[in-house]
Amino acid sequence: MDIENMTPRRPYLLRAFYDWLVDNELTPHLVVDATLPGVKVPMDFVTDGQIVLNIAPRAVGNLELGNEAVSFNARFGGRPHTVIVPLYAAVAIYGRENGAGTMFEPEPAYEVHDGEAFENFGLEQDDADIEGIVEAPEEETKSSPLMSVAETTPSDDDNPDDEPPRPRGRPSLRVVK
Repeated sequence: MDIENMTPRRPYLLRAFYDWLVDNELTPHLVVDATLPGVKVPMDFVTDGQIVLNIAPRAVGNLELGNEAVSFNARFGGRPHTVIVPLYAAVAIYGRENGAGTMFEPEPAYEVHDGEAFENFGLEQDDADIEGIVEAPEEETKSSPLMSVAETTPSDDDNPDDEPPRPRGRPSLRVVK
């Protein structure tokens, strides 16, 4: 069988690397090309057409790593968002702590020709929706720093991936026999 006739390997590799990273207690980050049609991410956090998403179990809700898209709920800057990433827009997956992971190579099944990707993968496209998703005001996009998805509220100052804060007060030891 020709490789052009085979199903794409990207969904299988994405799920395998995700499981491997989580099993090794690393924080999986997904690099996404946010300029492609069908990508639904908060454009305030897009830099140079890409966004890096923290897809760790503690950072997202309702994570689905499907054959056509990755979808989940997360908070960006304290505001809840539903994120949808068609797999043709997934660029790489890696562990934040050490960079272990992979970049996805181009596959014939994901070549986009005049909106074919929507028909091939069952993704519905709404012209009004795309304007709001793909185009963001330039001043906001350039001035906003790239941030990872986190399970925090606006009042939380600590990064959930860091160690817990030290207890305040006088240090004490407890004897354990």
